Amino acid sequence: MLRGFHLADFFTLGNAACGVGAVFLAMLFMASGDPAHFLGAAALAPAALAFDVLDGRIARARHQHSPLGRELDSLSDVISFGLAPAALAFAAGMEGGWDVAALVYFVCCGVSRLARYNVTAESMAAETGKVTYFEGTPIPTSVLLTVVLALAAWQDRLGDRLWGGVVSLGPWDLHPLALLFVLSGSLMISKTLHIPKP
Repeated sequence: MLRGFHLADFFTLGNAACGVGAVFLAMLFMASGDPAHFLGAAALAPAALAFDVLDGRIARARHQHSPLGRELDSLSDVISFGLAPAALAFAAGMEGGWDVAALVYFVCCGVSRLARYNVTAESMAAETGKVTYFEGTPIPTSVLLTVVLALAAWQDRLGDRLWGGVVSLGPWDLHPLALLFVLSGSLMISKTLHIPKP
């Protein structure tokens, strides 16, 4: 199968590898409590973004677009910009029931947004041959959430010290910071928000 890959596809796999590495480092942080593991996980988000940008540029420069490449890109994005930020948030202390619901919602929005893009990309590109805008924010914008978490870790504001504290709502706890993930997910699945595609 690898012989059928284009150069851009290997950069896409680099994106996926960064996401998996971030999840593993987040789990390692929960076991060790070493902030270096948390910051390492956060640092893999911009690395994944770099791979994500490069794979698209390489594919366009070499005129090597394929359905396989598009699917690889989406699956990698789900790991790096959906699952990894959610795992990092959980490791940061967003472990309450409402927090987990917010993080699950965020990941499901990311999956839905990428599936919608894959289904509609061909029809949106029918006239010009190129998709000119995104419906909803692209999933890599979740890198901003990772930056927020990295800043919290840098200032030693993880766990019970997360900005906004924790609120008990009914049977579960909520860290208000988790609402940023709800906002991000909601913007991803917006039908009316159009973002120009470079």
